[in-house]
Amino acid sequence: MASAPLLSRSQGSFTATSAPVKVVTSLTLLSQVTITDNFVEQSPLSKPVSIIDSKSVHRRWEALWSNTTLFVQMGAKALLCCPALPVTEALFITWVIAPRGQSPCRISYRVETKETNETNCTDRRITWAFTPEQSPERQINAVALDHDGLYSCEIATPMGNFQRTHDLQVLVPPAVTLLPGENRTAVCEAIAGKPTAQIFWTPDGDHVTKKESHSNGTMTVRSTYHWEQNNVAAVFCIVSHPTVNRTLFIGLNQGVTIMLHSLLIILYVKLSFLGIILLIVGSAFFQKRDYFR
Repeated sequence: MASAPLLSRSQGSFTATSAPVKVVTSLTLLSQVTITDNFVEQSPLSKPVSIIDSKSVHRRWEALWSNTTLFVQMGAKALLCCPALPVTEALFITWVIAPRGQSPCRISYRVETKETNETNCTDRRITWAFTPEQSPERQINAVALDHDGLYSCEIATPMGNFQRTHDLQVLVPPAVTLLPGENRTAVCEAIAGKPTAQIFWTPDGDHVTKKESHSNGTMTVRSTYHWEQNNVAAVFCIVSHPTVNRTLFIGLNQGVTIMLHSLLIILYVKLSFLGIILLIVGSAFFQKRDYFR
């Protein structure tokens, strides 16, 4: 038993008082799981089981029950985890896979008999990470746009059922373009990205931004920029997206669009060619010198 100050209300104000506070240091499990064929039933335990150490219980509880948002770029690998329990403690493992706009798939694995049952599961790109006897995790080797959705793993144990759900959100990099327009305008586009990209301009000026949604969930952003000053040397379009940040500019004297990193690539290639030429000339020079000796 420990003491701590408590707040009590008196005539519209709060004053501190001292009262005993009971610190909970155990968690009592009051249910058990019974499995009959593919049906999981939870019922009270005849003798409750106490687990000591509330901090460790809290950490374990967070690992066993959690909802997470998982951001994965299209084409990358995704690992979908279950509650942090050894497979040896599991009686039944159930995955419910529900891509957005599609019918859910249900996969059930019974540990004792090593039997797997599937209902409405047609996507063979989603597989066990290893084997269900080793690990209950599922994986997607190359995430596609239609994998966007909810993935839920539930593990039944003698102590109860534990669940972990992933909200898988697929990121799609947009294609970025910048083109000069008429009458001191430029048009910058971030095409078919997910989520929606943001477009910024420098120097400051008037711009109009429009968005166009596509049936696959991606979005195109088109921004038209207009400047008034005659002395503007270049206009920069900055595209911000979780998968990519791009800066493009138009040199107004040339009226062409150049990516900043492309300039570095061109410079690097030219220096490489120059180095190769110097190496060849130097080698030929030393060979001639050795020949005439």
